[in-house]
Amino acid sequence: MASMMADDFSPLDPESGAQHGGVQSVDRAITVLEILARTGDAGVSEIAEEMGVHKSTASRLLSALDARGMVQQNSDRGKYQLGFNILRLASAIPARLSVVKEARPELEDLVEKFGETVNLAVLRSHYAVNVDQAMGPSTLATQDWIGGLTPLHATSSGKVLLAALAAEARNRVLAEAGLEPYTQRTITSRDELEKQLAGIADAGYATVYEELEPGLNAVAVPVRNHRGAVVGSVSISGPAFRFDPERIPGLIDELKQAGHSISAKMGYIDA
Repeated sequence: MASMMADDFSPLDPESGAQHGGVQSVDRAITVLEILARTGDAGVSEIAEEMGVHKSTASRLLSALDARGMVQQNSDRGKYQLGFNILRLASAIPARLSVVKEARPELEDLVEKFGETVNLAVLRSHYAVNVDQAMGPSTLATQDWIGGLTPLHATSSGKVLLAALAAEARNRVLAEAGLEPYTQRTITSRDELEKQLAGIADAGYATVYEELEPGLNAVAVPVRNHRGAVVGSVSISGPAFRFDPERIPGLIDELKQAGHSISAKMGYIDA
């Protein structure tokens, strides 16, 4: 007996059949888009085989999507690829996403867990700019960093942002910024900084120990957008006497998870 494919069946429930069929069509159309997003392009037969449907069904789905600009056919090979209307729809999403809005719950959660000040920073010119902050509950005076311009080479957030730049862009930024010594611990050697940035890119986090201010330590992780580009960093900082090198490793996993969560809200899908 010939095997029967998904198209050989139709909904049997007289009250929900039409609705079920409509949902099934939407689900199949989304599946087609997912296949093309993954493969780059595919023919009708390839799509039909992967979905387990008849070629006629795959062809109808592709025709409907083509009519709406969601897919387009490559005239040279007859295969389909994602259409420009997908870009139009996708471009509307990042414009509505605010990294500050998406990050705020994670900043507050980190403060609740660790009791230290948490900052969200972005790259502006040759500085790291703190755009949001959740204050720790310590009774000690805590600096308000919001709006502050901090040096890239002497802060954990700055190093995360630097590590994400292409070599040409990093050269341009550092040429403008310089490597000013803020404390005796500040890295002022370009070679030493580059070695550290390579390690930061591999490890996924950066630490500083009294490099910007005596008695101030910090650790930061990147925040990515829907394209995977680093668009910000989240850092936890505190006085060295309680935020010491022995404590920092214990919170890196939680901080990384917060960075991943914010990135996911910004549309990033971690491969």
